[in-house]
Amino acid sequence: MDIAVFGAGYVGLVTGTCLANLGNNVICVDIVKERVENLNKGILPIYEPGLKELVEINTKEKRLSFTTDAKSAIEKSQVIFIAVGTPQSDNGEADLSYVFGVAKSIGEHINGYKVIIDKSTVPVGTADKVTKHIDAAMKTKLPFDVVSNPEFLREGEAIKDFMNPDRVIVGVGSDRARQMMHKLYVGIERTGKPVIFTDVKSSELIKYAANAMLATRISFMNMLSQLTEKMGGDIKEVARGIGLDSRIGPRFLQAGVGYGGSCFPKDVRALIKTLEENDCDASILESVDQVNEKQKMHIFHQLKKFLPNLKGKTIAIWGLSFKPKTDDIREAPSLVLIKKLIEEKANIHAFDPVAKDNVEKIHPEINFGKTPYETIRGADALVIITEWDEFRALDMNEIKLLLKTPLIIDGRNIYEPDEMKVLGFTYYGVGR
Repeated sequence: MDIAVFGAGYVGLVTGTCLANLGNNVICVDIVKERVENLNKGILPIYEPGLKELVEINTKEKRLSFTTDAKSAIEKSQVIFIAVGTPQSDNGEADLSYVFGVAKSIGEHINGYKVIIDKSTVPVGTADKVTKHIDAAMKTKLPFDVVSNPEFLREGEAIKDFMNPDRVIVGVGSDRARQMMHKLYVGIERTGKPVIFTDVKSSELIKYAANAMLATRISFMNMLSQLTEKMGGDIKEVARGIGLDSRIGPRFLQAGVGYGGSCFPKDVRALIKTLEENDCDASILESVDQVNEKQKMHIFHQLKKFLPNLKGKTIAIWGLSFKPKTDDIREAPSLVLIKKLIEEKANIHAFDPVAKDNVEKIHPEINFGKTPYETIRGADALVIITEWDEFRALDMNEIKLLLKTPLIIDGRNIYEPDEMKVLGFTYYGVGR
């Protein structure tokens, strides 16, 4: 199929590349000229394992290309994905201006029947608004359908999630659009993964509901973690005990420093706003958001218990991205800690395998180490924020020698408290 994908950011680039890898002809359109020029040189704007290699293969095979020419891409394509950003506005709503900008462009250049797919995470009712924007921009009325096809891509696992998904959700309003979408995803469906067709509004809500549910599980465990600390329990044992209940399951039950990233915080707040606008109770999700913001401060407060006066102290931080396998620092707990440490006039040494450059743009005053060991040399404390695998099997005796004070604040519970105490560390783990 001939496909245009508007937006060459995270969702658009992954979607376009994977569709090209399935044998389609894909044109990725972006308004940022520098981004397009870089992509045509093989330089990607994001870090995602395996993506660079797939981009190189499919551009070489001429199934994947990048352009700023929206008109040509629209005219050549049967299917058009809208995969642009929907950032959070000041009042918590999703900002749909980029989505509507693409809709207007489609209306201006449409030259025959098209299926327009909302891939961006958008509130319920957005497909209707996109339809109106396309209609308003058309000079000559031509048939088209707007479909909702939310993405469920986990940063760090995006290629796998697209090619081998739990499910594909497609909200359609016509048989013609359903047939086109079935054709688009038949290759994935043949692997035994279900393509679920729903009405458009249910499809739009599914994405928000899924992220809100996962965020709720995280905040629930973070709330309990503070009780287990005070009562002398272990949140990891609690998680294991409830996770073995088949009605609950083990995933997203790990206490830590709070969730971040481009999806959970924004989507929870957008769903709160949608509930409020429709006179529905949003109190559960309001609490989820509040617990998460407090949890981001919890590690700082624990550090202060061990080091009440941080002025002039050197604090080492391992992990800056909001989760492993990505360079994304949006809403990252590390930024909250860094801000507080700067206010306290502490010296900060930080390490992250891939997110260092993104943080350095915001905080050039930080000292960045090239290795975990280099970062902790002479530090008064080590704070672990992101659970990168390479932190799990390091030489703990070497770490103890390099630290000025053998104090570890483990925001991801990657080590065992009893083992750390035997090794001579002063150790804090969340909820343990």
